[in-house]
Amino acid sequence: MKIPAFILTLALGTTAAFPQAATQPARNESLKQELRLSVERGINFLRSKQNPATGQWGESEPVAMTALGIIGFMLDPNRKPGDPVPAEVEKATKYLISQARPDGGIFTKARGNYNTAMALTALLMNNKPENEEVMLKARRYLVRCQVDLDEKGKQDNPLDGGVGYGDEKGMHADLSNMTFALEALYYSQSMLADKGDAAKNEPQLNISAAIDFIQRCQNRPESNKSSWVSKDPDDAGGFIYNPSETRGAKVTNPDGSVALRSYGSISYAGLLSFIYAGLDKDDPRVKAVIEWLQNHYNPDENPGLGAAGLYYYYQTMSKALSIAKIDFIKTKDGKLIDWRKDITEKLLSLQKGDGSWANAEGRWMESDPVLVTSYILMALGRIHQTL
Repeated sequence: MKIPAFILTLALGTTAAFPQAATQPARNESLKQELRLSVERGINFLRSKQNPATGQWGESEPVAMTALGIIGFMLDPNRKPGDPVPAEVEKATKYLISQARPDGGIFTKARGNYNTAMALTALLMNNKPENEEVMLKARRYLVRCQVDLDEKGKQDNPLDGGVGYGDEKGMHADLSNMTFALEALYYSQSMLADKGDAAKNEPQLNISAAIDFIQRCQNRPESNKSSWVSKDPDDAGGFIYNPSETRGAKVTNPDGSVALRSYGSISYAGLLSFIYAGLDKDDPRVKAVIEWLQNHYNPDENPGLGAAGLYYYYQTMSKALSIAKIDFIKTKDGKLIDWRKDITEKLLSLQKGDGSWANAEGRWMESDPVLVTSYILMALGRIHQTL
């Protein structure tokens, strides 16, 4: 999987799989100190919610929730080089390993791809030699989750090339799960670097098919001929949930056709997916989504969805803008915004007295403070690296 030179492979932890690089000089020292204090409170909240017997976080999606907790801990900017891995992470790592299945999936009951992708990313952050085979099998499992409907090997179904939750017998794919899978595969590629000829036998995602799927989710008529593509310039370059379905607004055109509007969180997922799939920053599809994201930058709501999915939006935004090395947002009216400072101040203002974050809008489980606190610890950890 080719990694373009423009990509900042942002440190997700302390392992060699995630080298760190900064794009800005040190600044905002006072705000960084506030951020570290906020993260410390958030970490303490997560610590209090971990199951002391199993090491897991959460009940309804314990593998994914535990993985998110690990990532939040490992991105803690208060950790110093050489610090031991937190005991909470070690216990949570053992829990993830205990849920690994013979076919490579890491999940409890359902949503195999979603849980396995999150688990693999988390395991890479606490990378242990004894867990390598579990991680390699998880990687193979994710590759097998790629959808190929109708005639095999041909892009003759809108879902072909995509990845879904992993439990729909290949009949579903969406851009959010695609991003999670691509991220795990992108970083786990490093495990194959020293395997010589053996690496040649490891299955790889069909990247060409993946890119075709991603662009079929983009509101861009130059590369997407789907009937739903919006003719409104305000949608140009943004993304929807999958090639025929959206979580955002629908508009009926004068001719009776229905256009699907672009929205914020999934457009950041679209940018990430293009990056993980190896597209260059100068690719017109990448340029188009970056322009849409800059035109719709909003620190207060998920553009197109309001409060729904707001915290998923914050963590996806922080990851995408950091990896794409976008230091300043240029708005429609020409203003340059230091998004790291802007988003940090917003997130600190939203923290609750017990150190947690939660969304009053409960869609996509965002009323769960463990889930949302993990999201924000991930966001703040990434932002701190180059704030």
